[in-house]
Amino acid sequence: MSLAHGRPYLAIPGPSVMPDAVLRAMHRASPNIYEGAIVEMVAGLIPDLRYVAQTAAAKVAIYIANGHGAWEAALVNVVGEGDKVLVPATGRFAHGWAEMARGLGAEVELIEFGTKSTYDPALVAEALRNDKDRKIKAVLASHVDTATSIRNDLASLRAAMDSTGHPALLMADCVASLGVEEFRMDDWGVDIMVTGSQKGLMVPPGLGFVFFNEKAEARRAEMTRVSRYWDWVPRGKPDFFYEYFGGTAPTHHLYGLRAALDMIREEGIEQIWHRHAVLARTIWAAAEAWGQGGPLTLNVADRGLRSHAVTALRLGAPYGAQLRKWCETEAGVTLGIGLGMAEPDDPMGTGFFRIGHMGHVNTHMILGLLGVLEAGFLSLGIPHGQGALSAAAAEIAKG
Repeated sequence: MSLAHGRPYLAIPGPSVMPDAVLRAMHRASPNIYEGAIVEMVAGLIPDLRYVAQTAAAKVAIYIANGHGAWEAALVNVVGEGDKVLVPATGRFAHGWAEMARGLGAEVELIEFGTKSTYDPALVAEALRNDKDRKIKAVLASHVDTATSIRNDLASLRAAMDSTGHPALLMADCVASLGVEEFRMDDWGVDIMVTGSQKGLMVPPGLGFVFFNEKAEARRAEMTRVSRYWDWVPRGKPDFFYEYFGGTAPTHHLYGLRAALDMIREEGIEQIWHRHAVLARTIWAAAEAWGQGGPLTLNVADRGLRSHAVTALRLGAPYGAQLRKWCETEAGVTLGIGLGMAEPDDPMGTGFFRIGHMGHVNTHMILGLLGVLEAGFLSLGIPHGQGALSAAAAEIAKG
């Protein structure tokens, strides 16, 4: 008999859990989109978005799109047909951004680092030094790869790029990380950053954001043609309200975003980073204990390279799929599927699963999630080590 009835818990790495304050803000009649309160409200969103990204001067373009749309928007403003991009890959989403660039007619040079390790900045620098004709216009870097749960060091990557004197832009995919992981756009020298509304920003999927600095603007000015819809120039400095969005405003997403940014301001971005770090370590401690007596392993062995937003784990087939099904149908907890983690005896990656711990999450949610996982191990007869919940509680107690 299922015990799943009640409020479900979506523990996938996006869309994340939506706060009641966001849901309440969106539950309202449609506004006048030509003048009045919403016009003033949207102007106030921009400084708070900059705060989350830790940038004083970058402009922000808002798109009615998901993260893939933000990828394309960023690319079309600075990369033309026949240009080249350099992509250091640590998982499926780097490959996705690379494919987006190919689809726009760009040449892609991809450096593959696998699914368990971070970038080697020296190899990126070497590729830039070898680009004598300066054909590479940008380095496309994932801050966190949502499939592998690897967190990459963007500041070190920027330093390596700077050491070459190459003018390539540093473009960062922060879809999974913004509002969760420490990210400092200005201090780290990121020229363009893309993100979406549905993870650390705690709003439903549907808004994509591109942050761009003066160096990126200068590159945009060199472009001979940019799609009218994706052009970030009017969105970054609109003369009229509709130019923020290339047309009709996504009104109710904006109300939700306003509420979410208020929550972020109230807690403070550095406290948010700390909260996510503690909760991530709590999950890792439990997983490491379970793995002492069974097949469970964390995809990333080095704690220093693990994301604070998502954790990818391997149980092996058929355990991974069985556990996900049990947690959802018997306990009301939905875990994320494995993405891009195929193995020779498991071509669909069903032996992997992911836990999303981003945005509106706290201690009791994470400890409850871990309790459900342990119950699933017991119910399904999956071998596992002891003491996981005590190890998790100890991490919380350390704070």
